[in-house]
Amino acid sequence: MEITPLVWLITIGVTIAFFVYEFFVHVRKPHEPTIGESARWSAFYIGLALLFGVVIGFIPGWGWTFSGEYFAGYLTEKALSIDNLFVFLIVMTGFAVPKAYQQKVLMIGIVIALIMRGAFIAVGATLIENFSWVFYLFGLLLFVLAYQQVRGSHGGDPSNNAFMRFVKRILPVSDEYNEDKLTVKKGAKRFVTPMLLTIVAIGFIDLVFALDSIPAIYGLTSEPYIVFTANAFALMGLRQLFFLIGGLLERLVYLAQGLAVILAFIGVKLVFHALHVNEVPFINGGEPLLWVPEIPIWFSLLFIGATIAVATAASLLKTRGDAQKKDRDQVDGQPVTRAVEDESDSVH
Repeated sequence: MEITPLVWLITIGVTIAFFVYEFFVHVRKPHEPTIGESARWSAFYIGLALLFGVVIGFIPGWGWTFSGEYFAGYLTEKALSIDNLFVFLIVMTGFAVPKAYQQKVLMIGIVIALIMRGAFIAVGATLIENFSWVFYLFGLLLFVLAYQQVRGSHGGDPSNNAFMRFVKRILPVSDEYNEDKLTVKKGAKRFVTPMLLTIVAIGFIDLVFALDSIPAIYGLTSEPYIVFTANAFALMGLRQLFFLIGGLLERLVYLAQGLAVILAFIGVKLVFHALHVNEVPFINGGEPLLWVPEIPIWFSLLFIGATIAVATAASLLKTRGDAQKKDRDQVDGQPVTRAVEDESDSVH
């Protein structure tokens, strides 16, 4: 896949332009987006991402194999980004961020995430180009991350972890928000507001999540351009998606398990590929194991899509069933309560 410096410059320039537009048109004036606004922009960005994948397939020299890699990467990164949103929700709840200012926090968090991932993409591309053994390392990392997802990736309060307690010790912190300002002056001393602390917390979380997303997508494609564009499109519209799905985030109870399956699958794919191009001396004498199968991208795409669909459907069925059971228990308990009250009235 030949990507000229001009294509890179245009892609990065367009990506920056989208985020600048987002900031000045939607975020600069604090407000809580409506469901309609969030739905329209979410549909626009998802449609744009899908269109870009189709365009890749029609470009000579790129083709449908790279298009399939892009779609598999986009689905994986979108699922991981929704996991990001869950943690963002916990952080903003912990810091009690007013709804009118949540857009700004999300926007800054998403931009930080893109910058972090861009740095990891560059590092990952350099490592893969020069050291084939890094595929073993990435595969092992994904197995560890899959295990952490199964155990529960949202344990604890990210707004009050060891890192944030350290930040609060070294910075003078105000207990109150001052609109959406990051600092406030009280007397002769300047304090940081909870708004700045929220952004710092989200920036730290973005660093951790970059360790999930970059090895995962490099297990699906070795093209840095596809890695970058899949990440960029997955992050575009994430702010609107946060307000659109709202309470649905808490209903995705099996999202962590679904992500664990996807990460473990990509880990297996990476290890298979590492064995297929092996240069490690203590494995098969440093020779490739050509009999090890390579998992095709079409199978990866189907597997990832099916896993996300099953995890989402199972989550919604589970929470719907729990809600119905709760309603039945309340209804079943009501006649008993009423009967006790009636008997009490008759005695009196």
